[in-house]
Amino acid sequence: MKVIITIPAYNEERTLPKVLTEIKEVMSTTKHNYTILVLNDGSSVNTVAVAENLGAIVVSHKKNRGLAETFKSEMKACLQHTADIIIHTDADGQYPSSHIVELIEKIESGYDLVLGSRFKDQKNGHMPFLKKLGNIAFSKVLSHLTKVRLTDTTTGFRAFTAEIARDIKYINTFTYTQEQIIKASRQGFRITEIPIKARKTRESRLFKNPFEYAVKAWINIFRIYRDYQPLSFFGRIGGGLFGGGFLIGMWLLYRFITLGYVGRVPSTILSMLLMLTGLQIILFGFLADMIKR
Repeated sequence: MKVIITIPAYNEERTLPKVLTEIKEVMSTTKHNYTILVLNDGSSVNTVAVAENLGAIVVSHKKNRGLAETFKSEMKACLQHTADIIIHTDADGQYPSSHIVELIEKIESGYDLVLGSRFKDQKNGHMPFLKKLGNIAFSKVLSHLTKVRLTDTTTGFRAFTAEIARDIKYINTFTYTQEQIIKASRQGFRITEIPIKARKTRESRLFKNPFEYAVKAWINIFRIYRDYQPLSFFGRIGGGLFGGGFLIGMWLLYRFITLGYVGRVPSTILSMLLMLTGLQIILFGFLADMIKR
């Protein structure tokens, strides 16, 4: 089988030589037919030169498009080069190349998507608290949605088959990591993790600060629930509003029974509004679930 190891790069001329050299050293000890593909996302000319001098195939964007669009271009390029197994890693050296062999072995054993988890067997002390908290939340949500126990759903270190690359279409413009996992599960692909020991690297270029990461993480969690379990998502919101209105209504009914009058006109209006709004949102959930199916 043909293995393509793909690396997105944006001005990574300082770290890329070490990453490429390490990959070649690891793969030289195996019998795999492999190619290294670097997706240059609008970098300066030095990144391209470094990659080509070390024997990598380089595909370039004329300008920086970001993580999600770069990943889409990687998938297209890997399929054009007839990949059977695709290994995705980073250009900053965070993920030790020694784990690539383990990823490939899992794919060869029958899995379709294998994640390199930084948290499966160890605590990762290199990640900011808010970012780590966001990853834990993502993992809880995606474990529930996929029915697979996941510990690191934001990892960029993963292996998958050509079928995954070909069959999954992406709509997220921010990142690919969670969307690939969810759609792979929905389409019946087998998913698993292996433990890895990540290295400490530079701060992420995707986020200005950990608070920004946390906000975007929670927004994406809500989007995941909305898109993939709309009945549950809207049902809980609608049920909460309806329940609140119902409780107010019960309190008003109690006043009428015990006092002989209701009064509390604003509370009566609020009760009706909450119950009507809740029912409408629940109906939206049924409609969205019907459209999704």
